[in-house]
Amino acid sequence: MQFDHEALSKEISYRTSRSSGAGGQNVNKVETRAEAMLNIWESVALSDSQKTRIVSRLKNRINAAGVLAVSCGETRSQNRNKQIASERLLDLIRLALEKKKIRKKSGIPKSVKRKRLDKKKKQSEKKARRRFDSD
Repeated sequence: MQFDHEALSKEISYRTSRSSGAGGQNVNKVETRAEAMLNIWESVALSDSQKTRIVSRLKNRINAAGVLAVSCGETRSQNRNKQIASERLLDLIRLALEKKKIRKKSGIPKSVKRKRLDKKKKQSEKKARRRFDSD
């Protein structure tokens, strides 16, 4: 399933806060940590089937209001943190919409069966040679 990146990125809202870590004097006065948020149920860019698939796959990351949020506070730049957070959000959605391949059971190859039986036969012959013959 595909989705429109451009339309979805326009629906992302941001919230900023003070970040921990490096930043020198800026760390106490500049809000560099960014949180990208998307309300799944109110999104126009996603179809209903895509919305249900995302909610079922990412239910632990979506709050009660239906908002999927991803935060980033790695860099000193608020704009770069917003960019990273929105990329992560879109990657999460892309991964949630991917269809998983169904595993097909395969039979045991004949060569593997033959090797196992040969090994059993050799082991039984070894044990038979150890037996004491009273004749």
